[in-house]
Amino acid sequence: MNRKMKIFFMLLPTLLIIGGIFFIGILKGFFISLGYFPEVGLEKFTLYYYKEVIKDKAFIDSLKFSLYTSFWSASIGVLVGVLLAYLLLEKKNKESIDYWLYKIPVIIPHTIGALIIYNIFSQTGILSRILNYLNLIDDYNDFFQLVYDTHGIGIILTYIWKEIPFVVLVVYTVLKGINTKLSEAALNLGASKRQVFFHILLPLAGPSIMGTFIIIFAFSFGSFEVPFLLGPTNPRALPVKAYIEYTNPDLRHRPYSMVINMVLSAISFIFIIMYVKVFKKISKYE
Repeated sequence: MNRKMKIFFMLLPTLLIIGGIFFIGILKGFFISLGYFPEVGLEKFTLYYYKEVIKDKAFIDSLKFSLYTSFWSASIGVLVGVLLAYLLLEKKNKESIDYWLYKIPVIIPHTIGALIIYNIFSQTGILSRILNYLNLIDDYNDFFQLVYDTHGIGIILTYIWKEIPFVVLVVYTVLKGINTKLSEAALNLGASKRQVFFHILLPLAGPSIMGTFIIIFAFSFGSFEVPFLLGPTNPRALPVKAYIEYTNPDLRHRPYSMVINMVLSAISFIFIIMYVKVFKKISKYE
């Protein structure tokens, strides 16, 4: 028995338990979304709940809101993270405090991150109090509403703060692994550092950057705690809407929640396919 097969059989019991729980849950949720929930008297398969949810304006608004916050948090996070990774690559002193300081948000849970953003950027937070003390605003209510706002700024700020270090860790490792002779040759031929970055380093790190974007986007899209703590009441993020539908005391209402969960699962599956394709490109490059 070769080493790979031995490792597979050693992991098989754990994989069966975890995989079994996961797939049974998905299958049960799928059946309920189709109206089959015999525990409460629903015993006929139907697409009625899918039609009702898709026609619901609140669902469409929630889907748009989740896509919007996920796109901007992932885009800004990746953009800033790539630039910081490049600056770290060019930094000579690798042991300075700022070289380690950016990693702190990685170990902080998203829930704590949401509370930090709330305490700083809410209308009664630290920033508004400082501005009020400096007489730049007359009242706390004059401060911009950055939390519980319909644009999801508080949500986006939390994800950006949390995910930039993740992007830096991934992209910096990739940039560090690129053969320095490529950059040195370009510089000797008269290229500027800006040209080296955009025409050599960035294209070579492109697949990893795209993979990082997909991971952050997918996580933000399916995350519950941050939009639950900082999001508006209307529109709600899709995971929050699914939770509210799930907690409805009428169990016959449960299929609506499962439909939303199936939509979330389907979109997440699309992200997985995209990431696998990107990962193949990364492996090919390596």
